[in-house]
Amino acid sequence: MINVTISKDSFKSVRRFYDDKNYPKGISRSGDFTLNETHILEEYGVALKELSIGLRIPITDDEQHFVDVCHGRAEIESVIEKTWVKYNDKVLTPKQFHTLFGQTKISTYEEEEEEEESPDDDTD
Repeated sequence: MINVTISKDSFKSVRRFYDDKNYPKGISRSGDFTLNETHILEEYGVALKELSIGLRIPITDDEQHFVDVCHGRAEIESVIEKTWVKYNDKVLTPKQFHTLFGQTKISTYEEEEEEEESPDDDTD
């Protein structure tokens, strides 16, 4: 079960989180996250990023568990952990590109007519 509450000393940051590389128009405008997830990323994203890459040492049990989740040593137990995992999945997974063109050549009506009009002539 996912825990909604965290201690007030966990994941403190003095600035808001922005990801101009992956979300140049803002995380909230991307449509990838709910309003609650957007709030979590903007409010705690700086601390979450620093903890996940090792720039910040965890000082609370919540932060230590978050680091363990990031390194695959623990299961997700909080909304913050779930949101960060979802964010990383969105950022690290390559965007799929769909096209209308395929690998196989589609024969046209004119090509089919030419094949029908030129039978093998055996006039000997």
